[in-house]
Amino acid sequence: MEQSAISMTTVAPARMSAKSRRAALVAAIFLMATSAIGPGFITQTATFTTKLGAAFAFAILASILIDFVVQLNIWRIVTLTKMRASDLANAALPGSGYLLAILVIVGGLFFNIGNIGNIGGTGLGINAMIGLDPKLGGAISALLSIGIFLSKRAGMAIDRFIVLAGILMIALTVYVAFASAPPVGDALFQTFLPSTIDFATITTIVGGTVGGYITYSGAHRLLDKGTVGIENLGAVNRAALMGIAVTGLMRYVLFLAVLGVVAGGAVIDVSGAGANQAAQAFQAATGNIGLRIFGVIFWAAAITSVIGAAYTSVSFVTIFKRDITERARSIATVIFIAVSLFFYVIITTPPAQMLVFVGGLNGLILPIGLSIFIYAAWARSDLMGGYRYPRWLLVLGVLVCALTWYMGYKSIGPIFALLAA
Repeated sequence: MEQSAISMTTVAPARMSAKSRRAALVAAIFLMATSAIGPGFITQTATFTTKLGAAFAFAILASILIDFVVQLNIWRIVTLTKMRASDLANAALPGSGYLLAILVIVGGLFFNIGNIGNIGGTGLGINAMIGLDPKLGGAISALLSIGIFLSKRAGMAIDRFIVLAGILMIALTVYVAFASAPPVGDALFQTFLPSTIDFATITTIVGGTVGGYITYSGAHRLLDKGTVGIENLGAVNRAALMGIAVTGLMRYVLFLAVLGVVAGGAVIDVSGAGANQAAQAFQAATGNIGLRIFGVIFWAAAITSVIGAAYTSVSFVTIFKRDITERARSIATVIFIAVSLFFYVIITTPPAQMLVFVGGLNGLILPIGLSIFIYAAWARSDLMGGYRYPRWLLVLGVLVCALTWYMGYKSIGPIFALLAA
């Protein structure tokens, strides 16, 4: 009897530990996936599908492959070093962590504000759902996000909300994709053999789905949950692959939903003067109910991006204050969202200069951060406990890093053109 009791006491913590690890991995998967599929990506998908048709599938495939290399490297290195990106950057190249932190924090703040930002996206989503004024809808959504971070069990609240919102987005988009009856055969064929290859489109999609704070969201969530170290590497790799798969599935299904409408002959206004392009596609596919479904999907994508941007951006604050408590971080995140909301309310139309600046900033965050990570993997194995980094992953990382620098150059160019004007 006593022996049985002792046995039960020993096994229970192991079960709790396994359950906690699974929960942490699932949360990281969906935080990464939902952060990568924000209102901007949904709008871009509708626009590019309307312009390129089935050939846009190749751009999605390219973005998924780049995502694969970036996330697998980032998640692996964060897991092995047990450091946040900014701390790792400072350890590898002293001082670079502060630069990376400032870029991510400022970038995350700008991505949350403005009519085309994450908070603006929640307002547009609620407007499509129930007709509420977008400004009021955005304010309500921001307050909901603040409430989640103020809850006593904020970590659990974030994880559950993100997972439920992600599942809802996928389920509703799959429904619309079936209803629009896309030419799946043509889409699959052009995924690998496109009739048109538009490199500018690939650059835009990659910048919007892997750049900025998005790169670090899932990895930092795992770090906060304690799912790190060589003993967790296998599980983390599987989670990274699953996260990329979930993101890729959502991207492709969304593309199919719009493609079915375009292939069916519906005319979608991509000039920007009319309604959101994705809203037009969903309404054409399933009528007024499609517009409501679009509202739910757009709102879910936007509010999870608000949470992801705030959470990830504030996780970089630790580089400036290492002894910050979890409660203090939650309060800092609330302040971050509140500041975003304030600027969202007072800015009627984002100035062109701000939008150009944000685009250039987003284009720089990924190559700077990835360069530091690749350098650490190549030359600082001491930070990973002497771990021998896989050469194949390192080579792929170098190639993608070079590509991101090119994309960064393309996105930062307009800033110099603006300054020279």
